Amino acid sequence: MVTFLGAGPGDPELMTLKGAKALQTADVVIYAGSLVNPALLGLCKTGCAVYNSAEMTLEQVLARMEEAHRAGQSVVRLHTGDPSLYGAIREQMDGLRALEIPYTIIPGVSSFSGAAAAVEGEYTLPNVSQSVIITRLAGRTPVPEEEALSSLAQHGCTMVLFLSAGMLDRVQTELLKGAYTETTPAALVYKATWPEEKVVRCPLGKLAETGRTHGITRTALVLVGDFLGDSYERSKLYDPAFTTGYREGTP
Repeated sequence: MVTFLGAGPGDPELMTLKGAKALQTADVVIYAGSLVNPALLGLCKTGCAVYNSAEMTLEQVLARMEEAHRAGQSVVRLHTGDPSLYGAIREQMDGLRALEIPYTIIPGVSSFSGAAAAVEGEYTLPNVSQSVIITRLAGRTPVPEEEALSSLAQHGCTMVLFLSAGMLDRVQTELLKGAYTETTPAALVYKATWPEEKVVRCPLGKLAETGRTHGITRTALVLVGDFLGDSYERSKLYDPAFTTGYREGTP
């Protein structure tokens, strides 16, 4: 059996209990070495074989999984955050299906959740934004034309950009082609939940300059939107005048 496991955003205590149990009992662990906090490998049992997938191709990863499975060993494929976001797991699952190797998925806490906690923010504030766009700027990996950053920016809602911290000049330019303005609040969250976590806030018009000033070029999320500001409405759910299925509202 192969278990795809979300390691969480970095803090070892943010791995799920189910995930920790899987990691503690695995015979083989293949981890995303470029992003996963190596402290998590301390949960592995003595004798566990550990491989860094940053140094491997898809074919090599699948071959190691197959070898371990045929030998009766349990395998954990350790991904950062939640593996459903930029985890490249679909191609691995398809490969395992072709090899008739069973697998399961244990979700994890995404770094975009860790980043919200780091900025002490709520992505979906009443009368500010009720939608969150999770995306990336096209780089060496392209994005569909209809998902160009300038197009998505037309919505003006909360946006979280992965894998884009090394292209902040382009990020800033493309976002300003949409509904955002030079003064729209933005934040760079470097290594959310890690001991070296850093949060830098700035107006969108200063995003690229701020990134250069603080030396942030990778392993950071870009947060954009008025949810980072101070204006919002109270929720209807807890409004004394709002009737719910559990209490009667009073004028």
